[in-house]
Amino acid sequence: MRQVVLDTETTGLSPQNGDRVVEIGCVELVMRRPTGRTFQAYLNPQRSMSQEAVEITGLSDAFLQDKPLFVSVADDFLAFVEGAELIIHNAEFDMGFLENELSLLEESRGALAPRVSVLDTVKLARSMYPGQRVSLDALCRRLGVDNSGRDLHGALLDAQILAEVYLAMTSGQHEIGFTVNVDTTRAVTRKIQSSDAASRPLFTVTAADEAAHATRTASIAAKSGVDLWSE
Repeated sequence: MRQVVLDTETTGLSPQNGDRVVEIGCVELVMRRPTGRTFQAYLNPQRSMSQEAVEITGLSDAFLQDKPLFVSVADDFLAFVEGAELIIHNAEFDMGFLENELSLLEESRGALAPRVSVLDTVKLARSMYPGQRVSLDALCRRLGVDNSGRDLHGALLDAQILAEVYLAMTSGQHEIGFTVNVDTTRAVTRKIQSSDAASRPLFTVTAADEAAHATRTASIAAKSGVDLWSE
């Protein structure tokens, strides 16, 4: 069984309001084990980042301006996820943004939904822990998944954390050892890789990171009425 754990970062909360995807991160699992293959792309959204998005992602307009458009990575992304079960925390949000990106292409690639199946870990967690918090942070605490040494802002890193949470939630397996070297100060645009994750260093979370994350998630919760990523 092939699964792809997926996360996105965006300019804001709603594609209907013109918000766009600025980062895609994917982690491949086969037979419930990480293969080491990942997909990551930073994208030029052709619009400005909201201040709140900058605060939580650390991705500025200046950093994104020379990154590829979605059209440049669409085929590689679709090839990576083709036929897989996508594991997404609050799938409606990410799928909505990705379907919007595909719909904006001049040369149609079709919709994403017919190519994949989707497992929403928010819905899974609510069924397993009724009445309890189902944010990613809350699930990490409940399941003993350590996210203290990871940058909270990256799509690929969040996908790796979610993979650990999903495996722990469904089989008791956790601490499967994802690490990644993602430096948002570099002109990284796209990666499909299978290198040894154990050789790469972990990122640490600074006090400034934590403050920015708290500000952003509080703003999202206030606007949407839902807080799925933090307590």
